[in-house]
Amino acid sequence: MQQAAAPDISIITCSFNQNRFLPTTIASVLAQTGADVEYLVIDGGSTDGSVATIERHAERLAYWVSEPDAGQSEALNKGLHRATGEIVGWLCSDDVLLPGALSRVVQIFKENPGVDAMYGNAVLIDTTGTIVRPKREINFHPWLLVGDHNYIPQPAMFWRRRVHERIGYLREDLHLTMDLELWLRFGEQGCRVLHVDEYFAGMRCHSQQKVLIHPAELAAENEGLRATYQPGWSRWLPHRLLHMMARTTRILLRSSIGGYSSRAPAALSASLRQLHDGVDL
Repeated sequence: MQQAAAPDISIITCSFNQNRFLPTTIASVLAQTGADVEYLVIDGGSTDGSVATIERHAERLAYWVSEPDAGQSEALNKGLHRATGEIVGWLCSDDVLLPGALSRVVQIFKENPGVDAMYGNAVLIDTTGTIVRPKREINFHPWLLVGDHNYIPQPAMFWRRRVHERIGYLREDLHLTMDLELWLRFGEQGCRVLHVDEYFAGMRCHSQQKVLIHPAELAAENEGLRATYQPGWSRWLPHRLLHMMARTTRILLRSSIGGYSSRAPAALSASLRQLHDGVDL
């Protein structure tokens, strides 16, 4: 018997008591066209109606589970271990994919066989799906990620499955910076990371974001990553000086591409409104 072809792309959503946004997140993935998408949802044992939301879509999910876990990183690793697509990415349960995003991602990887990972731009959205501002970003520079901050829009980052199978999965001891650590490992391991100046995702801004309610833990994790990944040429520099250099460089690079003056494509607002209005909560 001929073995079935692997999906083009696997998307993993992990969630815990986020039913306020989960229906829209799921809808944004299931509405993707033009690519064979494997969608996995890993729930941490929610009690807010999330399980009922997932069950309504169970027939269209490649896999789902609701059980206690040790946090987001462990949940994502569960999904990554099960993923069979050539390309993978994850979408947090408060974010959304923009229409046509995954078909375009698959096309970009096909056109660039030497690329290991790619990311695009995102729009920041509020709780209603209204665009707050675009997040048009610069190319991949690991030292800027270490010295300044994680400017890469996580839901717009995708990579070939073989990459994490080679360099390792997410660090489960990190709960706020597991994405940044993986991007830094991409750089350390010589992965070719491509930035594409197109919009792929909406990143939700709301008061319950983990990075907002756990600032001390975020600072501690970032400090640990700096100690591990700070480039050798800069280790003699005081951290404040490195931060100033990295921040200034990032701002100049982003300014040079119009990153601070860019406006989101007009069609995105209508697409996001249609997505949010069409969700059956």
